[in-house]
Amino acid sequence: SGLIGRSWAMVFAAGGFKVTLYDIAQQQLTSALENIRKQMKEMEKSGVLKGALSAEQQMALISVCTDLKAAVEGATFIQECTPENLELKKKIFGQLDLIVGDNVILSSSTSCLLPSKLFTGLKRVKQCIVSHPVNPPYFVPLVEIVPHPETDPSTTERTYALMKKIGQSPVKLNREIEGFVLNRLQYAVISEAWRLVDEGVISPTDLDLVMSDGLGMRYAFIGPLETMHLNAEGVSNYCERYAEGMRLVLNTFGPVPEFSGETVQKVNQALSEKIPVVPKALDARRKWRDECLTGLAKLKTQMKSD
Repeated sequence: SGLIGRSWAMVFAAGGFKVTLYDIAQQQLTSALENIRKQMKEMEKSGVLKGALSAEQQMALISVCTDLKAAVEGATFIQECTPENLELKKKIFGQLDLIVGDNVILSSSTSCLLPSKLFTGLKRVKQCIVSHPVNPPYFVPLVEIVPHPETDPSTTERTYALMKKIGQSPVKLNREIEGFVLNRLQYAVISEAWRLVDEGVISPTDLDLVMSDGLGMRYAFIGPLETMHLNAEGVSNYCERYAEGMRLVLNTFGPVPEFSGETVQKVNQALSEKIPVVPKALDARRKWRDECLTGLAKLKTQMKSD
């Protein structure tokens, strides 16, 4: 019932589903419910609450439980949201493996643990899958669906259909790969951003501006492959025009950074001047970020319907 679990609960409730939020500590669950209610009321007030139900109707769909067996009774889909710790996650799935039926999907929110590490050895491995959300899932709809090599295709299809039904944007990976897809793309950008700052080419704040007021503007609506397609007369033409230049630039990329030493201090100082590393300032900036994401999501929905 941490940040990701709460967000998932809100997403499923917005889709009209009954949700049981499980945790080992009652106080944690009480706090989670208070937080969810507050968020829903605020979003309802500002007109950005998801789903067709009111905040009160959605809240009525969410219950809490400190007993795992009781929590999953009658469930058709279970979304695990424990901390990113392999042994902890394996322990939870080991327990679930013994108490769920044949039609239940066991899904993990992990952002980097491979399904083969999480699920291998479980008797219900065919019912297991990774559904990796983007933080915060309520405001960013992408979900990466990653199967274990033994996952039944019907598990993948049912998970995909459920994510579509609750208003998320699921993508299917054909096989598992380290970092999945979103983080592989994100780390590639971070890696080159780090090198450019480290080599003194650009300041940390200007680097972020290149993304927020440059690449990010179009990437909010179209991906890198469609960008290629539109920036020439189709992808084939783009490759004819720019392949040589791209290879020339890519061959100048340095090794994977260590993300340590002086550059950490340099980047940290620049970002801390903008957003001090204290809870109040960080929380205020996160709230602003979520408001921006909400506005963007609303705009994208509106543009799609137009």
